[in-house]
Amino acid sequence: MPSPRALLQLARHRLRHPSSSGVLQPLLEPVLHPSRWRIRAIGASMFLGHPLFYLVWTHWLPQPYENLWLRLLVAGLGLSLLAIPAASVAPPSRATAVVVTAIFWLTLPWFFSWMYFCNGGNAVWLASVGAMLLIYYHLTDWRLATVGAASGMAVAWVMFEAFGPQAPALGLELAATNTVVLSFCWYTGIVLGLSSSNLRREQLNFTLGTMGIMAHELRTPLATMQLIAEAVRNEAPQHGGESGERLQQLGQRLNHLVRNMNHQIDMQITNARLTRLPRNAERISAAEVVQAALADYPYRSTRERQAVVVRVHADFHFFGSPALFSQVVDNLTKNALRSLAAASSAIQPGDLLIEIGALGQRGRIVFTDNGVGMDAVLRKRIFQPFFSTDRGTGHGLGLAFCQRVVHAAQGTIRVKSAPHQGAVFTIELPVA
Repeated sequence: MPSPRALLQLARHRLRHPSSSGVLQPLLEPVLHPSRWRIRAIGASMFLGHPLFYLVWTHWLPQPYENLWLRLLVAGLGLSLLAIPAASVAPPSRATAVVVTAIFWLTLPWFFSWMYFCNGGNAVWLASVGAMLLIYYHLTDWRLATVGAASGMAVAWVMFEAFGPQAPALGLELAATNTVVLSFCWYTGIVLGLSSSNLRREQLNFTLGTMGIMAHELRTPLATMQLIAEAVRNEAPQHGGESGERLQQLGQRLNHLVRNMNHQIDMQITNARLTRLPRNAERISAAEVVQAALADYPYRSTRERQAVVVRVHADFHFFGSPALFSQVVDNLTKNALRSLAAASSAIQPGDLLIEIGALGQRGRIVFTDNGVGMDAVLRKRIFQPFFSTDRGTGHGLGLAFCQRVVHAAQGTIRVKSAPHQGAVFTIELPVA
């Protein structure tokens, strides 16, 4: 029977995720279309552009207010984008997302609004703020941009009233005109941001749905292979000796291959639901979900099965979907066994160690393998959709799917690895 505290936690979880339908849940994207070139272009533009505009507005086309130190501060924030390689990784870590969001907020809505107020809302800074709004919505998620623009303008106004220089007062007619122009820019930014967000989700949904359909269609030839396998096995007793034994082995091998392929298809179809995970939550035993998933896993050999060792230091319960967390265990187990198979040494018992434990209000499921490992570049990208270290058969959705499932349960997943030193995947979850 769940404790009152566990029931309260379940209620909070359902309030956070009220939707249990398959409708796509919009994702917050701190940096739209992140890439190393894009982030460097933004950082370089800020680093070089602000000193240049300081010279323009001070010496060539003087404006009522300019501040060299403020310009250098904003240019320094642009330089910091060049020094944060993690900013171009998708999806970014939480810390990177917070840092990049703060940089965008300071250098766009806050800075431009401050300069607008200090220059008395003149034509130059009216146009600049309008351009800023469109740029802001082009760089980050429309929801972050909307909240950021409103809060940046408000903070800049408060700071201007408290610490700002003397500036010409905005007349009623000028204030009304500027409000109309900025409202139009803001509305346009929201509309473009919404349409761009919907388009990205529709494209991803179409791609993943197509993959799921293709995987499902593979079941037809597999059913034929299953019938052939049964026919071969039924034929085996009629052929005595070595020939009959060989037919029996071939039939068993076909059955095993069909079972393995059906298992992979189930994984592909589940992974294809990457962006629309069901939000129904149950109280799950970590040990039970891990052991059940491993019992159903289609190992390719007895040696592979023996390589997996489970140690339950302390079982714990958490809220989530048992089916989805079984898929998480499947994905992590499959990746670890592939890494072990790629290593030079033969697989040994315990080469994949799965440990379950709890400390205080946090539970842990840790997958430790002695496989080939990965370098720092791969570690930063393995949770990115469609990125795969297995160029032959990998679809690049397994770990992205794992991350989404764990995050939906208010948990975290991280990896520690180095070349030829294996990998450690750690899942942390709030104890229910």
